[in-house]
Amino acid sequence: MAEEFKVSGEMLLAKTKQLLKEGNIRKISIKGKKGNVIIEFPLTIGVIGAVLAPMLAAVGAIAALVTECTISVERTKAKKPRK
Repeated sequence: MAEEFKVSGEMLLAKTKQLLKEGNIRKISIKGKKGNVIIEFPLTIGVIGAVLAPMLAAVGAIAALVTECTISVERTKAKKPRK
């Protein structure tokens, strides 16, 4: 199940960075006003800043083009505690 956040184009990059800092993201999709997927970023465990830089540059470019969009976030499942 995915969480969705509606944001303005100017808030797209800030919200994406905030979500990445949370660290439990499997995939981020950015959708246009009509629900069409503009771009998807699959994320893996251990992604480092150098790998994220091109992705964030792309998000910044998209933010300049859209007025309103939706960020769809697929999170990794939390591990169940052992008994």
